[in-house]
Amino acid sequence: MAETRKHYPYVRSIQTRWNDNDQYGHVNNVIYYSYIDTAVNLYLIEEGGMNPQTSPVIGICPESHCTFIKAIAYPESVEAGVRVVHLGRSSVRYEIGIFSKAEEDISASAYFVHVFVDREKRRPTNIPAGIRKALQKIYVESTAHSKKLSEHGPRY
Repeated sequence: MAETRKHYPYVRSIQTRWNDNDQYGHVNNVIYYSYIDTAVNLYLIEEGGMNPQTSPVIGICPESHCTFIKAIAYPESVEAGVRVVHLGRSSVRYEIGIFSKAEEDISASAYFVHVFVDREKRRPTNIPAGIRKALQKIYVESTAHSKKLSEHGPRY
């Protein structure tokens, strides 16, 4: 069964841009990572109160992965669905679905890991309370997709 927006508790609209398309006429693979990073970090800013310029604790990404399923092209609008499937002391693993607004089925499926670190020392630290509370709101029990992915790499 294909995943749809209903599988993600947070969905964010993102407008494609003229320069997102590559010479093959569709959004270039690296741009999907930009959509993923945008959706995750906007959630942390808007819902968790994170300030990327001044927060004493920041999230760094040691691991990410994206599987491309269907092409998207400018001028389509896309939606990025975000959910949390692992919430540790200092780390979180998100799963992100990228959807064309024109279609219900997923166009790309990704995961993204944040390890929260002290801004100055760059050492892992506890996830701040406000961010943890926001992450708990979009936490879902492990999905078949996350179980499959967890077999391929470290858990933080």
